[in-house]
Amino acid sequence: MTRLEVDVVVVGGGPSGLAAASWLGRYRRSVVVLDSQEYRAAKVERSHGYLGRDPQVPLDLLATGREEVLAYPTVEMRQRPASTVVRRDDGRFDVDDDLIAYRLVLACGVKDAFPAVAGFDEHYGASVFHCPSCDGYEARDRHLIALGWDPHLVGFAETLKNWAASVTVVTNGVRFQGDESCRAELAEHDIDLLERDVVRFLGSRGDLTGVELDGGEVLEASMVLFSVAHRPRTELAEALGCEIDEDGHVAVNSKGLTSVPGVYAAGDLTPGLQLVSVAAASGVVAGVACAHSFFGTQGAPTSPEPAPATGQH
Repeated sequence: MTRLEVDVVVVGGGPSGLAAASWLGRYRRSVVVLDSQEYRAAKVERSHGYLGRDPQVPLDLLATGREEVLAYPTVEMRQRPASTVVRRDDGRFDVDDDLIAYRLVLACGVKDAFPAVAGFDEHYGASVFHCPSCDGYEARDRHLIALGWDPHLVGFAETLKNWAASVTVVTNGVRFQGDESCRAELAEHDIDLLERDVVRFLGSRGDLTGVELDGGEVLEASMVLFSVAHRPRTELAEALGCEIDEDGHVAVNSKGLTSVPGVYAAGDLTPGLQLVSVAAASGVVAGVACAHSFFGTQGAPTSPEPAPATGQH
């Protein structure tokens, strides 16, 4: 199969990947965006805090973003994931069996683990969420359940006290993994800890009324925020030899460049706040820096000649 040779392959069609592709397009770099369509916020009805678009429908944001990105004639999108990426001896990258890239932008995001509770799919994105910063304001003066069992649930639940009338930690039948100091801290802030199993969420979508615990007891709540686990999608970065930090994210410098030359990363894959506005901003940083890296060098034959290197006339 003949491989298409492009300046950049962007892996990921979420906010960070689209933002990177947009700026690469503005610099007239030839770009292929590989979009797996596995969006973290696909079932979220409203997201918040994006200046000028608060609230917004996440899938609408992505649809508009794709239209804007494809307005640049050097940008192409393909609706599939990237399966394999190999760095060649000449510094370029073979992406699957059909693309050659001079640079990569990894914007693969993270994969959340969901609690095993009946009715989760019906309520997720409407009354059940994973991000206190994203949806905590909507929990103001309401009774809230923080679902999880890891020690960091202490800070997670305490953050929710900023808004909620009450917060109850429920471990979904797992023994709480925090020590006695964690338990004492929860008690100090009037946060109940129940090592009980959540059987099902009650009510209709957008109108959660509570959760049913093992034994039939119903715990009143109009919103649930869960923190089970989330895993950055680092498979491609690890295969390329990119440095991974102690929290499992791809390490980058201030320009979004990883430890591997020619490989940039952006969005929830990298360290920092996991907010849509931050993800888009990091995509801008990586996209602009990646475009600048072509100055004074020969790009792919599918792009115009880049600018001279900085400082040359």
